[in-house]
Amino acid sequence: MQQRVFDKSFLTFMVVGVVNTLFGTAIMFVLYNVFGCSYWVSSFCDYFFGSILSYFLNKHFTFHYQGTDWRSIMKFALNIIICYLIAYSLALPLTRMALESMHLSKVVVENIAMLVGTGLFMVINYVGQKFFAFKKH
Repeated sequence: MQQRVFDKSFLTFMVVGVVNTLFGTAIMFVLYNVFGCSYWVSSFCDYFFGSILSYFLNKHFTFHYQGTDWRSIMKFALNIIICYLIAYSLALPLTRMALESMHLSKVVVENIAMLVGTGLFMVINYVGQKFFAFKKH
């Protein structure tokens, strides 16, 4: 029988995602706006530290995955890397194009792009975790 993409695990994923997003986004914006780190360093640190929290929360609460092997960790990490690269590689040029007529500063555009990247990441990450990282056999 075919699994549905959006089932009750999606709601739990969203709640965990809010907690995880607040944690990671705080790291990202503090690094970018307070410490002057670049767009890529700031967003990478968000996902590096946020992914550690996400792995444990989603493994136990969202997908109730029982495996404790390195394979699930590697699949999770691969999923995060792919989702991160897709989301943030799309977010910056799309945000620049959408806002180019407004003549906003680079800092404002990159802050908005980081928010767009967060949204894109959340959607594609759910699909990757459900059907790849924590897929039940």
